[in-house]
Amino acid sequence: VQLQASGGGLVQAGASLRLSCAASGRNFMGYHMGWFRQAPGKERELLSQISWTGNMHYADSGEGRFTISRDNSNNTMYLQMNSLKPDDTAVYYCAADANVGKFRGNGRNLEYWGKGTQVTVSS
Repeated sequence: VQLQASGGGLVQAGASLRLSCAASGRNFMGYHMGWFRQAPGKERELLSQISWTGNMHYADSGEGRFTISRDNSNNTMYLQMNSLKPDDTAVYYCAADANVGKFRGNGRNLEYWGKGTQVTVSS
């Protein structure tokens, strides 16, 4: 089973990025997926989570400028990030689990994790 996050990069403040998370190796029907990030010196935090049926939840850090989505036909989840700020600089991770209750805090009990993609926002 593999989750592969991609789409990160170095951008200027105010720019947009779209992250992707491609899932493979098993059938993810019924699984919830989500995005986390970890900034330097800080704990990993939940940004957003989406159910198999498309129900979305945003944590405070992901509310407003970020939009989560998923395409079940190709097992891919997305995170559209707009109006990026230097404080958004972090490694962004995707995760998956059948239990939506695990999408909280740093998500350490989630079943599947991707390796992360670096997002750097310059001022």
